[in-house]
Amino acid sequence: MRERQRLETSITGIKALEQGLKDNIDLIAMGEEEGDASIVTEAEDAIRAIKADVDKRQIETLLSGEADSNDTYVEVHSGAGGTESQDWASMLLRMYMRWAERASMKVELLESHAGEEAGIKSATLLLKGHNAYGLMKTESGVHRLVRISPFDSQAKRHTSFASVWVYPVVDDSIDIQVNESDCRIDTYRASGAGGQHVNTTDSAVRITHIPTGIVVACQQERSQHKNRATAWAMLRARLYEAELQKREEAANAEAASKTDIGWGHQIRSYVLQPYQMVKDLRTGVQSTSPQDVLDGKIDEFMEAALAHRVHGGEGANVGDID
Repeated sequence: MRERQRLETSITGIKALEQGLKDNIDLIAMGEEEGDASIVTEAEDAIRAIKADVDKRQIETLLSGEADSNDTYVEVHSGAGGTESQDWASMLLRMYMRWAERASMKVELLESHAGEEAGIKSATLLLKGHNAYGLMKTESGVHRLVRISPFDSQAKRHTSFASVWVYPVVDDSIDIQVNESDCRIDTYRASGAGGQHVNTTDSAVRITHIPTGIVVACQQERSQHKNRATAWAMLRARLYEAELQKREEAANAEAASKTDIGWGHQIRSYVLQPYQMVKDLRTGVQSTSPQDVLDGKIDEFMEAALAHRVHGGEGANVGDID
């Protein structure tokens, strides 16, 4: 029923675009015939809006993976560099939360480890929405920040790294078998605010899959049983994504959380000083407004990366798709 509803919505939307285009072309012809420039201008504006909608729908045709329509987990890890990198990781976490909110997705913070002075060491988000994994999957990799550090009293320029790892929520239609004997389960006290909010029980759960080395953790709930169930779901999703990676040659060879978080591995650079620019190193897409990008306006980068991934070559962009 969910698939049927998705197809019906898509078909209805395309038919509405076709009718809108036809109606506005007729309006332009009528306006030119009657010499009414306002009608022509209004119809041209409407056609531009239709084109923007078509471009957006065109991106959805790139999402052909079996898990692309699923919800997704997003892990953010700070690199070497202490407070500076931990602050950068928290900025990335906020960027993805803002993007998800703009896309009308539901956002849940499943797990977070705070930095010593500021920022985070790591965190895991759950994004729930249409095509959440398909849109987010190209964000996996190392992200590099160049700025004058607010933590440096000498106001020197610093380079920081953080990694992002994206994997889909596995639904009931995908069967993933996990042997409990292959896993080590640890419980610990959840980190968080002090005072009355201190978690006084070992409710947080960490599961390590020994054969692959994959580690997942959840501390969202006060109940250990709920956190354990969520952690098992996350582990199944990670194992599924690992299998997808083997079958998809264009995907990264390793999980971003396991690569060296440093020079030579980054997918995107964010420069705040001495000039302002965000550049995707895979597609060449650039933005001279890093503040907008860090506020969640990353659709342009996602779209170009999806097109590049599908075409498997440099220079591929949305305009190349017929």
